[in-house]
Amino acid sequence: MTALKRALISVSDKKNIIELAQALRRLQVELISTGGTYRTLSEAGIDVTEVADVTCFPEMMDGRVKTLHPAIQGGILARRGQDEAILAEHGITPIDLVIVNLYPFADTVRKPNATFADAIENIDVGGPTMIRAAAKNCAFVTVITDPQDYTQLITQLEAQQTTTAAQRRDYAAKAFAHTAAYDAMISEYFHQQTHTDPITDEALFPPSWTPAWRRQSSLRYGENPHQQAAIYVPALSTRASLANTVPLQGKALSFNNLADANAALACVREFSEPACVIVKHANPCGIAMADTPVNAYQRAYSTDPLSAFGGIISFNREVDLITAETILKQQFVEVLLAPSFTTEALTLLASKTNLRVLACGLASNEVVHIQSIDGGILVQQLDHGKLSEASVVTRVAPTEAEWSDLRFAWKSVKHIKSNAIVYAQNLATVGIGAGQMSRSFSVKIAALKAQEGQLSLSNSVLASDAFFPFRDGIDAAAAMGVSAIIQPGGSIKDAEVIAAADEAGIAMVFTGMRHFKH
Repeated sequence: MTALKRALISVSDKKNIIELAQALRRLQVELISTGGTYRTLSEAGIDVTEVADVTCFPEMMDGRVKTLHPAIQGGILARRGQDEAILAEHGITPIDLVIVNLYPFADTVRKPNATFADAIENIDVGGPTMIRAAAKNCAFVTVITDPQDYTQLITQLEAQQTTTAAQRRDYAAKAFAHTAAYDAMISEYFHQQTHTDPITDEALFPPSWTPAWRRQSSLRYGENPHQQAAIYVPALSTRASLANTVPLQGKALSFNNLADANAALACVREFSEPACVIVKHANPCGIAMADTPVNAYQRAYSTDPLSAFGGIISFNREVDLITAETILKQQFVEVLLAPSFTTEALTLLASKTNLRVLACGLASNEVVHIQSIDGGILVQQLDHGKLSEASVVTRVAPTEAEWSDLRFAWKSVKHIKSNAIVYAQNLATVGIGAGQMSRSFSVKIAALKAQEGQLSLSNSVLASDAFFPFRDGIDAAAAMGVSAIIQPGGSIKDAEVIAAADEAGIAMVFTGMRHFKH
């Protein structure tokens, strides 16, 4: 391909644009430009031609129409060796390089006072048209949409005066991704404006869904070292979240760190009183409430000290010095997460240079959960179900203290992989059974955890994320000394299960709601 001779520059993001234009002029590349970009380059003393002088037609409608003209689009789309006659007939000069980025739609709608009219005026029309035209004609035209590519472009042009076919295809792929993400942001914004209630079926599950995500960062690897991974965040979101939280200290977060931290954060959000959650391999291994963070931690840790080693610890209160001291004396921890940390706590934690410390808020406006499957994705409303209608189904009713523990256990079991069982006492877990194929085995495994930690299950309560299909789980719980059970109910064997509880003198509550977590 012959040397680049003519470039069109029209950018909203003017980062390094003057330096790029100066480099292009040194290479004898003719420059044409529009509006604000033209003024920026002219004021910098760069020789540039305004697009209106090329089209012989002025910008109009406050800049809405300026590049939608055959002199521009024809110059970009012309096929070398095929369209020269038509170019000559209409006096059109080919354009070899298109450097364009788009109106700041996302930045505009993120502003708290942004109006719908503001959004409309920041929908670029000519920019995407030029980008797509140049990307389509990548056999002959180079398109640049990312300022980070300017240095590579100039280095290549200084060496060979043109770009390679492979480079042009790479730039074109990036350009189509740029316009696709831009259109997706606009689509999402319009959808949000139309469906203001986020929990309606139409708002949650539109017929065609094109969310715009931008890569926040690449990760060292995925679940295993041989898997690559990255983290993406919604392009329109301004909300502080786990995904965009920058660690206060420690090594870079891994895929597994983030997955476990997300599980810990979701669980600790359930509680209004000071609480601590310790997570290992995406399952809580200890959950507790107390009067202070350090006491909540000690009680959560006591559930399963063995599993807590190398875990992720989350709090819903500020971490102070005594809490930090207690954790570091007692266990190895990968990630420590809380809304905030005292200065003294951070000073102490800094002695563990690899420890990842995250200050992450507890608020969340997430409404859907996305999971990939072969050939598609599953999308569901997040499980925000609360204990609102619970009925006592046994002859014995729970005491006030048991009701308190049952509510705590019900909030906890929702965040444990099915089949999930939680034993709790005095607002702390004393045994957790997770991810078993048989519910009765979860009951037994949770009890074994308690026994290993030398914790008594006498007069504890039990929560099950789904119904007991047979009475064997109730019989096992009774043998452990459980005094009250909370479960969804709904089994064809409910009568048999209730009878087992009555025989053991156990109070049992049906919620009518299950909390499967796969």
